[in-house]
Amino acid sequence: MNVLEIRELSVDYHSGGGAVHAVADVSLDLRRGEILGLAGESGSGKSTLANAVARLLRPPAAITSGSVVYHRRDGGPVDVLGLDRGALRAFRWKELAVVFQSAMNALNPVSAIGAQIDDVLRVHVPRMSRKERVERTAELLRRVGIGADRRRGYPHELSGGMRQRAAIAIALALNPEIIIMDEPTTALDVVVQREILHEIRALREEYGFAVVFITHDLSLLMEISDRIAIMYAGRVVETGSAKTLHKAPSHPYTLGLLRSFPRLHGPREELLGIPGTPPDLRSPPPGCAFHPRCRFAMDACSERRPELVPGAEGQVACLLNDDTGVRQ
Repeated sequence: MNVLEIRELSVDYHSGGGAVHAVADVSLDLRRGEILGLAGESGSGKSTLANAVARLLRPPAAITSGSVVYHRRDGGPVDVLGLDRGALRAFRWKELAVVFQSAMNALNPVSAIGAQIDDVLRVHVPRMSRKERVERTAELLRRVGIGADRRRGYPHELSGGMRQRAAIAIALALNPEIIIMDEPTTALDVVVQREILHEIRALREEYGFAVVFITHDLSLLMEISDRIAIMYAGRVVETGSAKTLHKAPSHPYTLGLLRSFPRLHGPREELLGIPGTPPDLRSPPPGCAFHPRCRFAMDACSERRPELVPGAEGQVACLLNDDTGVRQ
């Protein structure tokens, strides 16, 4: 069952040089309890999509079309884009929470970690006593691997990994159904990254929330995600299970992302990478936006933009789609 349905969502950034089409006609489903990975280069629209879903966009960004529907456990649909200010404030913590990329910037530098969790509980669950809030804060910190004695600590007194864990604890405060994690392991070393990923999986199993995990590191998503959506130039170009995208990617862009980093096991192979740079979203190329950088491009690719259609075991927007994936 879907907990979130995004349909034909578009977001523009308005400027004097023309509108930047950061997200264009994106449709995605998030199933209850799953981890959906969202991957793509910088500027592909990942974070803009997440901020649009959470209603965190600020001018000059504007949602120009589409819908976002959240499904409660009782089956009642909620039009997220139609929520008024009060309803939106409750929705963001009780139903949906966000873990931002840089915990040092997301956390209040002059407030203790425990006080920041307490603020969420005090505002959104006013019936909780002070003792109950202290106990809940200590429980949340323990669940993410931080000693309860650190609740009086300030963000600058914690390591990068601990700050990121604290941000996750705050997101978990009200047991939301959805947590959006926008590159939560960026700038962390690989050991801490693995610890954070292990903690996210364990918490998901315990609490049953769904996760939208955003990163440019496709190898990371292969390890943690149930399904993955690949974005390029503001559009979703391929979706599928992590296993399917790893074994048989159907879009040349997905293949390029996969072949941009070395495999730890198996025979050595040439790293292909992706030539060129992402397009200017004020005036994207005609046809398929990826065709100027695609080594499989045909004449038709510059004339017709492919739609996202069912592929081998997911969806793909590519004229080369033939149910067997692109050539490896």
